[in-house]
Amino acid sequence: MKAIIIGAGLGGLLAGAKLCGAGYEVEIFERLPFIGGRFANIEYRGFKLSTGALHMIPHGSRGPLAQLLREVEAHVNIIDSDPMAIIRKEKGENIEFHDFRKELSLTKRIKLATILAYSLKFKPKSDISFRDWVLKYFDDEFLLRLADSFCGWSLSLRAKDVPAREMLDIIDNMYKYKGSGVPQGGCGAVTGALAEVIRAGGGKIHTSSCVDKIIIDCNRAKGVTLKGRTVDADLVISDIGHQETARMYNCMDNGYLERINTVNPSKGVKICLGADEPLIGHSGVYFTPYAERINGINEVTHADPSLAPPGKHLVMAHQAVLSDNLEEEIKLGLSDLKRFFPDKKYEILLIQSYSGKWPVNRASSGSDTGNTTPIDDLHVVGDGAKGKGGIEVEGVALGVRNLMRELGLR
Repeated sequence: MKAIIIGAGLGGLLAGAKLCGAGYEVEIFERLPFIGGRFANIEYRGFKLSTGALHMIPHGSRGPLAQLLREVEAHVNIIDSDPMAIIRKEKGENIEFHDFRKELSLTKRIKLATILAYSLKFKPKSDISFRDWVLKYFDDEFLLRLADSFCGWSLSLRAKDVPAREMLDIIDNMYKYKGSGVPQGGCGAVTGALAEVIRAGGGKIHTSSCVDKIIIDCNRAKGVTLKGRTVDADLVISDIGHQETARMYNCMDNGYLERINTVNPSKGVKICLGADEPLIGHSGVYFTPYAERINGINEVTHADPSLAPPGKHLVMAHQAVLSDNLEEEIKLGLSDLKRFFPDKKYEILLIQSYSGKWPVNRASSGSDTGNTTPIDDLHVVGDGAKGKGGIEVEGVALGVRNLMRELGLR
């Protein structure tokens, strides 16, 4: 059986590694000159920056991505964060730092556990947002701020833009898999290890190779064309999102087109800092619920010093984009950082924005339309087909897991 994968992002590489292990002949075509998409490394002045995501796996060594990596024998060392997360609280001019897991009072923890148990069993039937869910049960300003901070850091969305059903699945996964971790060697170590597995299994990965068209015969995917050449296949998997995939075979299914074209992508900004001293002092997430724009910060070199030159520290801040004025959004994020670290010396290494054709997620969390298409033997993986309750790359892994089940593979 021959499988062609369009795109060598994390979703395409995970799918390729799983299919190689199942005995498929795998061939991957990537239009960029490098693999990994938005989960690759950028070398800059001795720092290992990243093309998209933070050097962070949301559920660390216990989560869905780590499990898939172990299954395909992609050898990646994931350093779990300790503490899981710290919250920066502001009370007037006073700044306090609270452990994420111990923030709520005993009374609120009991109330939250009771409500969560009920809500996870009986998911909201309507499209109530997570913000409205918090208001309904708690009506607490700090919890609303924390919800926005968490959603902004993890999903590049505000709490009002995330369905409560999706967020409850995310919370369920947090209880199940716990907190985040840093892959040793950064994002590139993960996608590089997957590429090694694929090549060791006889698979081929072509970079700078842009697929022109998906070949359809009797409503079944039969291969692709690129540069006038036809490559036949029994199975085609796309890692470029539902919309671009549909364009590649001139989809005529109006119901499907309407569904995928109403999906909104998520938008974000990442600011990379270099410093001579630690800015945070731990490897967990630093949540900032009282910021103008910054939602969360990670000091990845606290877990893996090799991500920066000797004696240097790499800090990555992320924020959801809340307006169409990107320049103003970045200015507000930089102002937050000055306020957070007033007595620290650091330099701005890189500012990256993710929107338009290169969003944070092609489908914002909770709006994913799944792996299937109207065409037999044509499926979609990646950040437009995440699994339920999956944060960023964990969602990509859950989506690949769902596809393997659909194909009858473990």
